[in-house]
Amino acid sequence: MANEPHQLTLRWAPSTWIGDPAAEQPINYEVQAVLGPNTYRWLGTTLDTTMTVTDLAPGTTYWIAISARALGAYSDSSATIIVRTASGRATVSYLNLDWSPTNNQIQHALKITNTGTGPLDLGAVRLRYHVRFEGGNTSLVPNCDWAAVGCDRIRQTVQFFVPPGGPSPLTTPAPGNPIPGTTVPGWVELTFTGGVLEPGASTGPIQLRHHRHSWSDIEERDDPSWLAATGQWADNCRITLDVDGVREYGDANV
Repeated sequence: MANEPHQLTLRWAPSTWIGDPAAEQPINYEVQAVLGPNTYRWLGTTLDTTMTVTDLAPGTTYWIAISARALGAYSDSSATIIVRTASGRATVSYLNLDWSPTNNQIQHALKITNTGTGPLDLGAVRLRYHVRFEGGNTSLVPNCDWAAVGCDRIRQTVQFFVPPGGPSPLTTPAPGNPIPGTTVPGWVELTFTGGVLEPGASTGPIQLRHHRHSWSDIEERDDPSWLAATGQWADNCRITLDVDGVREYGDANV
């Protein structure tokens, strides 16, 4: 295996069929990312025992499984292997500050580190913490409690995406609003008014706290970017970071 920030080159031992189908039939390999029990993301197909998978996110861990197919037959998926793409120009560290994932606030700290070889312009950085809004309630008030770079240099925007489909026959939501009772994907986006990080330098901690206007409880455990609190900083590759519109860290769909 060889890895780069946006691609992985995978190699595996060849498969042979036992009994039917006949051994001379071509074997087609399917490479998939494992997302959960019996849930896969297709990455590619090849007749060879090596493949370079592209369009991946830097600094991100992927769970990979391979299956083999021939005419009229197929194999079970292989054992899962864990691989990680090389870091891009920046990484994100995450510290969950809230030991209760079902109370009325989201509280965590984030830290951006320049892992590139040149200066990183924070004004070109866009970081997204991915969430799911339960019950169609997209109310969320973002707060910056403290930041080493200064909260006044940080801008936060809440974005959500109404699922496709018409309104419920019992409800008529306003245009652009989700159907009551649905789960809505979205994110809290962080941008910066400016600043430069030299190679190896970080922003230092950025302490964030979000709540609903009504201060009702929030279920965090289904948020793609949420990790259980451990009291330790961790790489969180389900937070995404772009620089000048290019993905440099994270994949919310792994």
